[in-house]
Amino acid sequence: MNLTEERLKELDSPSLTEDERALLRCRAASELIHGGQHDDAREALGELWRGLGERPDVKGLGESTAAEVLLQVGALSGWIGASRQVAGAQAAAKDLVSESAALFERLGQTSRAAFARSDLALCYWREGAYDEARVLYVRAFEELDDTEQRATVLLRRLTVEYSAKRYDDALFLLRQHSHLFDEGVSHVLRGSFHNHLALVLRHLGSVEGRAEYFDQAIIEYTAAIYHYEQARHERYLATNENNLAFLLYKLGRHADAHQHLDRAQAVLTRLKDLGMLAQVDETRARVLLAERRYREADRTLAGVLKSSEQGDESALLADAFTLQGVVWARLCAYENSVNILRRAADVAETVGALSNAGQAMLSLIEEHGASRRLTPAEVYAAYQRANRLLKDTQDAEDLTRLRACALIVMRRLADPAIHEKNFSLYGAVQDLEAKLIGQALEASGGSVTQAARLLGLTHQTLNSMLEGRHRRLQEKRTPAKKRLKSIIKK
Repeated sequence: MNLTEERLKELDSPSLTEDERALLRCRAASELIHGGQHDDAREALGELWRGLGERPDVKGLGESTAAEVLLQVGALSGWIGASRQVAGAQAAAKDLVSESAALFERLGQTSRAAFARSDLALCYWREGAYDEARVLYVRAFEELDDTEQRATVLLRRLTVEYSAKRYDDALFLLRQHSHLFDEGVSHVLRGSFHNHLALVLRHLGSVEGRAEYFDQAIIEYTAAIYHYEQARHERYLATNENNLAFLLYKLGRHADAHQHLDRAQAVLTRLKDLGMLAQVDETRARVLLAERRYREADRTLAGVLKSSEQGDESALLADAFTLQGVVWARLCAYENSVNILRRAADVAETVGALSNAGQAMLSLIEEHGASRRLTPAEVYAAYQRANRLLKDTQDAEDLTRLRACALIVMRRLADPAIHEKNFSLYGAVQDLEAKLIGQALEASGGSVTQAARLLGLTHQTLNSMLEGRHRRLQEKRTPAKKRLKSIIKK
């Protein structure tokens, strides 16, 4: 019988007070959440669990006990909401955990308040609000004394740094606090340490072009899998299989990547974890894209988007949109591709996932910047936005892509030359025409009538051009007003 089962068996004792009974349930639920057993954690909470994101009834409980109940219900709501892609779950979880942290703080229980804030940060990370999550993790880590709790908070913060492409910061934190993951901590934490170290090595291998780093990363992933197996943490095991598959995809070992994705998918299908299944399918779509199996990638991404749009994880949704935009470009669905790449950037930037938004803009330039599907001004605007969004990135691949995109922009802004590939006089004239019309609309505040005067055209001629070959400039104009018909008959 394990510790959790022992705790739950104690509930049968008639001598327990309501507070003691609630605390036993909370401790058992906490252990199960830590082990990735979310359904069992829900059952362990018993009557304290009233539904996903629902506030538990804490009347009659002491304040300290009430705070613990709110924390476990909130934390579990966040995990289940992410697993099942339930819209609004993270917001509800944040409310519960915030109330818990405030109550612990008022009671002078600094450590419990700090750990509660780390669960709050986890909700922010899921939503893509990396800066908010980082601030909460830093504060929680400084206020905690317990080794396991500090290790947990550090690992959660590392996930934020990876998501924000701050790999150097992640490596520094791993080296500075590696002592937290000695023999004394759980298999789950040790597995997560190896997983994070593998991510760092994968990054260093890409930056420095050193194959031995990739080999070491594979070893670290394997070590992580061992520890997760020992802990029987199936969700983390599947996550690690997905991470290993991503590395193998980067190395061009596509068949091996599919094998690890199959293993992850089998586990997550059994667990009915829709959120993680969407991440596995996204990795598979990347492999299919690399294999030029565009139709299969498109079908795979359709399921990813359907799942991701139901939940709160906006950064992951933006990544799926970006990948879909690349696939559609390869399938020659150009207009749809342009639109979804712009949408990807908007979704990510809205929640603060700036690196994800920047990558969407890079993909827009890479797939469409060299063609006349975008005007030179649009290509330049996309580059400016990407450069702003990625100003803090530490990802060498992003910086390489940014430099390559700068060359595309310079070629589009330079005077056209007849020796350029795909040059045509009509195309060059159309580019210049679009540039001047765009300038006129901006100078006139979107008024088509005033812009037409600046260009020496009639209102009807310019309007016809905007509705025809320059439809992309429609967004620069003010909404067209319906002209009144004369009541005087001719």
